[in-house]
Amino acid sequence: MSPSQPSAPQTDPTAGPPADGDDAVPAALTARAPHVPADRLVAEMVPPPRFQGARFDTYIPDAKQPSQAEAVQVLSDFADGIDAGRAGAGKRRWFARKPAAPQGPRGVYLDGGYGVGKTHLLASLWHATPAPAERKAFGTFVELTNLVGALGFQQTVRTLGDHKLLCIDEFELDDPGDTVLVSTLLGKLVDAGVALAATSNTLPGKLGEGRFAAADFLREIQGLSAHFRPLRIDGEDYRHRGLPEAPAPYDDETVTRTAYRTPGASLDDFPSLLDHLSKVHPSRYGAMCDGIEAVCLTDVQAVPDQSTALRLVVLADRLYDREVPVVTSGKAFDELFSDEMLRGGYRKKYYRAISRLTALARDAGALVADAR
Repeated sequence: MSPSQPSAPQTDPTAGPPADGDDAVPAALTARAPHVPADRLVAEMVPPPRFQGARFDTYIPDAKQPSQAEAVQVLSDFADGIDAGRAGAGKRRWFARKPAAPQGPRGVYLDGGYGVGKTHLLASLWHATPAPAERKAFGTFVELTNLVGALGFQQTVRTLGDHKLLCIDEFELDDPGDTVLVSTLLGKLVDAGVALAATSNTLPGKLGEGRFAAADFLREIQGLSAHFRPLRIDGEDYRHRGLPEAPAPYDDETVTRTAYRTPGASLDDFPSLLDHLSKVHPSRYGAMCDGIEAVCLTDVQAVPDQSTALRLVVLADRLYDREVPVVTSGKAFDELFSDEMLRGGYRKKYYRAISRLTALARDAGALVADAR
């Protein structure tokens, strides 16, 4: 369903829009509160636009990290074997009390740091799996929990149970309740013969500790451990590999001028946007960004609390998925989260948001240059 018609942005248009009359008034994210029906949540469980073209042969392994090339081969073989592994799974035999157990690992877990290409590889697996799009699903951990909330547990099992593959990006280990919920769901899907693949992040401070993230993942999903093969992917964040640092924030006038001179741009005051996010369910943030070609934000400040920070992380993920550049004034992205937050239980999410927003800020450089 289309988002509600945006109204004029809350940022003062006198702060620096261009004088000529050919520039469109930008949209305002704060004016959008879309309704997203459950069937759209299911239909949209495909790789996001940024990864629609992701394939194993477009993944460029770092020659210094042999685990990256190995991952491509392992996942390619895994995709080829999904049909064979599902044969007979989940079908009750005349004299059997339980469905036949799938042979061998029915899942793979990609363990690695930020920006080593795990999502690219996960999307490549989705594309390589021989099944129509409606028989395979791709979503983040948050999107999966949102789906359960929208459909109910039993209906989610029925909906996904006839799929060949479920890919879960950014599996979260920091919410015990959600982790147990998804663990139970995955158990039902494994029984139905669904192949599983998941990614999560190793914290920067834990990169030297071997399979720390994999051990956490396998412990948290309890009885499913035997169904997953941990696959370590080493390397540095490709978003910063050999690239300059993210541009410093601009002034309000530059941000506003860029918004007015960029077709499809939005323009919002950052504190107002944070307040608006508290009134819109995170499952709707993707729809809130429909049709937005660039996000322009004035007066970026450090987020005031954990709940606000977690909502901002979800928005950052949806913008990154859609390759929407971000132009800002105020504080730099590495100042969004306090030191206490970056040391706390949700630090993985915050580091990911900083990395992704930094990449989107870099992408926005050309828009700013064109607006001058």
